[in-house]
Amino acid sequence: MADENRRLANRILIGLGIGAAAGAATLAIGAAFPPVLAGAQQIATHLLDPLGQVFLRMLFFVVIPLVFSSLANGVLQLGRLDRLGPLAGRTFALFFLNMFIGVGLGLLMMNVLQPGDHLAAAAKTKLLAEFGGVVQAAVSTQAQQPAFSLSTLVEMFMPKNLFGAFVGSSRGTLGDVLPLILFAILVGAVGTQLGAEKQQRLGRGLELISELMTGIVYFALRLAPYAVPAMIYSVIVKVGVDILVALGVFVLGCGGVMVLHLFGTMSVFLKLWSQRSPLKFFKDIETVLVTAFSTSSSNATLPASLHNAKTTLGVTPSTAGFVLPLGATMNMSGTALYEGCVVLFVAQVFGVPLGLGAQLTLLVLSVFSAVAVAGIPGGSLPLIAGLLISFGVPAEGIGIVIGVDRVLDMTRTMTNVGCDLVTAVIVDESVRRSEPVASHAQ
Repeated sequence: MADENRRLANRILIGLGIGAAAGAATLAIGAAFPPVLAGAQQIATHLLDPLGQVFLRMLFFVVIPLVFSSLANGVLQLGRLDRLGPLAGRTFALFFLNMFIGVGLGLLMMNVLQPGDHLAAAAKTKLLAEFGGVVQAAVSTQAQQPAFSLSTLVEMFMPKNLFGAFVGSSRGTLGDVLPLILFAILVGAVGTQLGAEKQQRLGRGLELISELMTGIVYFALRLAPYAVPAMIYSVIVKVGVDILVALGVFVLGCGGVMVLHLFGTMSVFLKLWSQRSPLKFFKDIETVLVTAFSTSSSNATLPASLHNAKTTLGVTPSTAGFVLPLGATMNMSGTALYEGCVVLFVAQVFGVPLGLGAQLTLLVLSVFSAVAVAGIPGGSLPLIAGLLISFGVPAEGIGIVIGVDRVLDMTRTMTNVGCDLVTAVIVDESVRRSEPVASHAQ
């Protein structure tokens, strides 16, 4: 299985290279023959994008049942409710610690590089004109959200209509996963109170659902070596080299700090709180990181994360089943980092000064808003629009980064997923160490 996963990762990487090279070649030819580029963009929109959507939507099919079955079974496998508290406490502490550090690194990078000062006025105008429709949609979505309060928090996790919440408002949207997470935890918690025979039957049923959903994902992954280059090619021919050059400082700085956080900060975490070698750890999760990078979706990568954690990393199934589904929705360090960087970048472009106090507030708001981001491509755009408004920055400025959002979405998803797996192994080792003490105390 490990060799098969490695071959799949290599094929996906080769596909990425082919798609990127073909996109660059098309841009070069299109510079001399504009009709060629226009035709390529039409092909990308009407042929390649649907192919990519087939791949992504096969993955989205399994999100709801997989999150529910994995999380409920993870709580059920704890066996006793008194074990849930320590596990949850360690998990949430690591989630928020790594998100705060991630945003802090991102804001530091933005203040050092000042990428907003490198964007030409002509490029900004072109971007706003190109992506204005997406901007308005993001602003409209954010405008429908009520102001944050305790009542809003209750509504986020406990809507009156649970089924309606996670089903979604239309065929084109993925439902809200937060209420489903709470419901799954409650099901698993009540399941621990059942008799031994009923617990086993419930566990087998939840495990069967997980296996079925993982099988569907396996079918989808067979399309990845073909769908991934199609999606990459589409992004490149639509964005254009002028825009990429204009945004180069921001993209490289933001992407670089995400990579630094994933491989630097998380290596420190592993050294401090686990017995694992960071080098071997990241080699072991290579396939998962490639999957996260290519799909731009924490939820879509969840089956691969669960499989890798249990089989390759040796994480206890109960810990993996609790930490990873929760992390796919809540542990968004790459997303929080990105949100802070975008707000500061757009503020720099429009000349809106954000001092130390405002940036500290931005740090906190980026972390908490990232928790509510759906683990799907582009899920952070409405929340970023809201953050821009909160700091007096024109929300339309989000159009400046829309063109390169997909590339950075891939990087921040890889960061999110990698941090989830680091959290899972640290929490698992912590729980294992505490178990003999707890047993002895009883």
